[in-house]
Amino acid sequence: METNPINKGIIAKNMTGIGAVTRGMIQKRARELAFLSGRIPPHATEADYEQARRELAGGPSLDPREEALESLPESDRWNPVPGSEGRQDPEPPSEDEDSEGRNESAQLVEEGAQEAEHDQMLKAEQAAQTAEKRDRQGR
Repeated sequence: METNPINKGIIAKNMTGIGAVTRGMIQKRARELAFLSGRIPPHATEADYEQARRELAGGPSLDPREEALESLPESDRWNPVPGSEGRQDPEPPSEDEDSEGRNESAQLVEEGAQEAEHDQMLKAEQAAQTAEKRDRQGR
């Protein structure tokens, strides 16, 4: 967000100016930032003071390092070793997939097909036995 250079360093409350930024204001805001970050307020870091200074004096919202990082393409922002190509790990199998990569539905279809085949074989065997019995009785 661009700031108006005429208003740089001016703080307003209800659109009424309250004066220039003082060290006390920066210290107070730095303690607030430390508290918001979960640190005990007297333990404000240099980064808290820099952020408070930027907020109150109308500087850029990001520090220079973050600003440089934001300007990079998203794919390069997290790269721990710039220039390394990295590698892609194989995707781990889902809990619902078997060793052949079939999902639960495919497994159920396969199971059903095997059961149907088994049932057909049993019926064929029974039919053969029945036919054999008829042949023996008919002799």
